[in-house]
Amino acid sequence: MEPARPALLVVVLLVALLLGPWLARVAVRLAAREPTAVPSAVRAGVMTAVLAGLLAGAVLLTGARPATVALAWAAGAAVVLGAVDLLSHRLPDRVTYPAAAVCAAALLVDAAVLGTWGPFLRALTAAAAAFAVGVLAAALSPDGFGFGDVKLLGLLGLVLGWFGWGVLLTGVFLGLLTGALVSVLLLATRRAGWRTAIPFGPPLLAGAVLVLLLGSVSLT
Repeated sequence: MEPARPALLVVVLLVALLLGPWLARVAVRLAAREPTAVPSAVRAGVMTAVLAGLLAGAVLLTGARPATVALAWAAGAAVVLGAVDLLSHRLPDRVTYPAAAVCAAALLVDAAVLGTWGPFLRALTAAAAAFAVGVLAAALSPDGFGFGDVKLLGLLGLVLGWFGWGVLLTGVFLGLLTGALVSVLLLATRRAGWRTAIPFGPPLLAGAVLVLLLGSVSLT
């Protein structure tokens, strides 16, 4: 581990402790469309812990560089998007669009500073390709795959595509697999029926986290 990483880990963990409860409030207010909604202590604690884990993972994966900002911002957006989708089956644009803009800007700075133009251009191409695949999926199954999922897929294409096409494809596969397993589990426990709408956002986000976690040794 690089000497700067332990100090950076401490910083991001402190950031998570500060931002986690606020992101929990943002999530429940977006889900309820109520500006005064307040999350439970348990929800705030869980979201803070998840954020801390994701931010620590971003630092361990890429270290101190501009691309880490992209991963960190995507982590915060993922925590909010996942919570909102679970609560209300929506993926709000006011979270997805800024996340895409910040991630693209951070990766552009990384390319300008460290010369990672190849990964940057691949990330843009992957974002466009993932978005196009999402549009096709939404056209074929509009009841199962919403346009919020399409835009999330574009964001994941940007982030995962920076690491490589294989990472993106594996992440999407793991996300779909996670979603399928959750659906089967809900059906088996009779907590959902065949016509019950299952949010795609959390499984797609879980797939992205899993592929980066499983491939972290080869990506660093």
